[in-house]
Amino acid sequence: MMISPGRIRGLQASAAPQGIFTILAIDHRDALRVMLDAHTPESVPASQLTELKLAITRCLAPQASAVLLDPLYSAAQAITSQALPGHVGLLCALEEQGYLGDPHRRRTTLLPGWSVEKAKRLGATGVKILLFYHPEAGMAAEKQEQLVRAVLAECHRWETPFFLEPISYSLDPSIQKGSVEFARLRRRIVVESARRLGALGPDVLKVEFPVDVKHDTDQAAWAEACAELDEAASAPWALLSADEPFEVFKQQLRVACQAGCSGFLAGRAVWRGAVKLTGAERENFLENVARRRFAELVEIALEFGKPWQRRHSLPEINEQWHLQY
Repeated sequence: MMISPGRIRGLQASAAPQGIFTILAIDHRDALRVMLDAHTPESVPASQLTELKLAITRCLAPQASAVLLDPLYSAAQAITSQALPGHVGLLCALEEQGYLGDPHRRRTTLLPGWSVEKAKRLGATGVKILLFYHPEAGMAAEKQEQLVRAVLAECHRWETPFFLEPISYSLDPSIQKGSVEFARLRRRIVVESARRLGALGPDVLKVEFPVDVKHDTDQAAWAEACAELDEAASAPWALLSADEPFEVFKQQLRVACQAGCSGFLAGRAVWRGAVKLTGAERENFLENVARRRFAELVEIALEFGKPWQRRHSLPEINEQWHLQY
């Protein structure tokens, strides 16, 4: 996959020098409100979300190659408060929270008033979209693909790397995502989604682990599934932590990186324990638990991960390049 100089620069700024993504994810909004107050999440004030996000960023960002933040509560705030160091990349989420229509045929929408252009002007080294996707969803899948193409065009226009995060779901309302029944389907859905969406041209795929490890503990099967995912993906892929316990995600990351993964974007698996804490207790957790966890993930990714450059063809440049740029 050929990539332009501006997007190369953005990926360089979002990855470790070895070409591995070691990214801290704190773009959560609705999910974070629920974590803070499960009964009345809508009552959680914006200031509380921002305070938590900045505390996590301030403590963990220096270890990360980049931080994924949201435009409402954290991206600009992390810059102006200097919680985000200048040498650390910034990824900005583009999607609006929630979804439209049937919950089993979800449609992603973009945050009103926000765009790739604005993220670039802010200094973002990349943008991200979470995309509910099932390759057999017919028109629903086609509409999601149309959104990907539209965002991709803007990313090319503004020379901004596009991180695409497909999230699987069940087409059958009677089958829950965490069920044994869905676990049997998960590998095929995740792999085929990576194949189809990767072919559209995103710069990086942020993917779910292809096996539900609660229902399949065989790491040989994990490795086989990750190898299939690596073969299917035409773009570099990095592993998302979802809501997995830290020790489980560590195992997943090692297996994925050995199969061809280019790193991780980790959120709740690292910092979940800080959410309900305040003051010195929160600071102690972040400094002594979350920081250690993130360092362990970085060590695994750098040892076993494959650099993003192996998936992208770097263009030949001559002295006339600027005339067509």
